[in-house]
Amino acid sequence: MSGSATETPDDRPGLTLFSHEGKPYRFDPGALCLELLPTGGPGAFARYEVLHEPADLVVWAGRSRLADGLRLTVDAAELERARTLRNALFLLTADRAHGRPLRPEHLDAVNAAAAEPPLVSRLGPDGTRSWAPGATGTHLLSTVARDAIDLFTGPYAHRIRECGAHDCRLLFVDTSRPGRRRWCAMEHCGNLAKVRAHRARRAPGGG
Repeated sequence: MSGSATETPDDRPGLTLFSHEGKPYRFDPGALCLELLPTGGPGAFARYEVLHEPADLVVWAGRSRLADGLRLTVDAAELERARTLRNALFLLTADRAHGRPLRPEHLDAVNAAAAEPPLVSRLGPDGTRSWAPGATGTHLLSTVARDAIDLFTGPYAHRIRECGAHDCRLLFVDTSRPGRRRWCAMEHCGNLAKVRAHRARRAPGGG
């Protein structure tokens, strides 16, 4: 994973992350479920954790690609389940990106969350979408887990990838028409790779 998982509001889909040097860049993982992954992770990725208290999950939901206006109540138990689901999704997605078998315990975590009632959306008289009252962390996690099932069983499942940079572990699904996305973001790892390639060509014996 490259840089901090801090997010800021933006009109474009995805998250605004920050590099180790503090430079912001936009990362669009291509799916709601994958937006949860940069909030932390298992093992060594725990150092990126941003879901420390229930309010942090509420903030994440407000910055995600979910429609605006979601009024969410999250308790401590739901926050713990969010981290459990996030870690399982992180490992499942990494396994899928590298063609490894999906592990049963991670599938069980996703399926258990998906079995709960999801968020309920409503159509307003002005043609906009709103959310039914009473939304909880459990509803949110079910929606995220169902999104993951749709992704892993859908037409872009074979395009789940890890950033091509050797020091970046951000995961995304390439939904572009050409299907040739390599980087978490061109303005971050993509540009760094271009700079390295340019320096290598200019070095003695670099061709």
